Amino acid sequence: MGFPNASKHIIDCSEFGNKSCPENPWPAGMRGAIYICLSGCIIITVFGNMTIIISIAYFRQLHSPTNFLILSMAITDFLLGSFIMPYSMVRSVENCWYFGMTFCKIHYSFDLMLCLVSIFHLCLIAVDRFYAICYPLHYSQKITVPRIRQLIIVCWSVPCSFAFGLGLSEAYASDIDFYEVLVACSSSCPIIFNKLWGTVLFSFGFFIPASVITGIYVKIFQVSKKHLRVMKSSGDKNSNQLSKSTDRKAAKTLSVVIGVFLFCWFPCFLTILIDPFLGFSTPAVLFDGLNWLGYFNSSCNPLIYGFFYPWFQKAFRYILSGKIFQQHFSTANLFPEHK
Repeated sequence: MGFPNASKHIIDCSEFGNKSCPENPWPAGMRGAIYICLSGCIIITVFGNMTIIISIAYFRQLHSPTNFLILSMAITDFLLGSFIMPYSMVRSVENCWYFGMTFCKIHYSFDLMLCLVSIFHLCLIAVDRFYAICYPLHYSQKITVPRIRQLIIVCWSVPCSFAFGLGLSEAYASDIDFYEVLVACSSSCPIIFNKLWGTVLFSFGFFIPASVITGIYVKIFQVSKKHLRVMKSSGDKNSNQLSKSTDRKAAKTLSVVIGVFLFCWFPCFLTILIDPFLGFSTPAVLFDGLNWLGYFNSSCNPLIYGFFYPWFQKAFRYILSGKIFQQHFSTANLFPEHK
């Protein structure tokens, strides 16, 4: 990035021209186009996840352990789209932070917390599906609503403690000489991590969750193939056809889950890991773009975990038609296919 070295006691802003914000490299037309694209991403994130929240919270028949996990993740992504992404959009387009350094720390902490909570929920959903498919007879005993509630509390509290402890203390920027100059002289709220915390974040925020998700879904594929062989040996053609259809649907869904998660988060976390070892040479615009690619995973979650489920499509139609305002509609047997 070419930032100058800085003293911790004397901050010289002469190399920045004593400007509160660096010059914006984007022309007005380009900024308008970027605003439109990022606003579309925010709208999809907010309203997609809001629909899932309303569907699961309103219809009592959808109150199951799996759906409570999906509900909690939708709340996470909804908060990210509503309260984090709009400020990040202004920072990205205007190349400046207008909201003060105190709010920068708060925004930074909430941003990191919600992203980690969303990723951890993907792991919990993978574990839930593992027990449902691989151990169906023991599923109802192991995966109960009280246990899911405990897991959700852990899933929120651990990232919250980590993110706010790291963000408010600014430990992530310790030993980075130019950080104070960058913040004081250019009104920036930069995304930056030193070697220690970049490695920790990559390991616990991406590598371990990605390994868990991928390993679980590989096991699910193996179990599905085993079930298919059993069906073939039984000679039951109807069951065999049903199993093939189920396997194809599972393969498609799981491929999308793994593919979108890795596509959205791997470039961002890899850059966080290697950037401090490369002397922070990653261009700021590239780093910012990769951060938005990670945000995009929260836009995709309602599509993956919502629109792929028939019960959600039906609930969405009920919401649009206004039938949810009818008395006792929430307790009606509207989802006989839902288990």
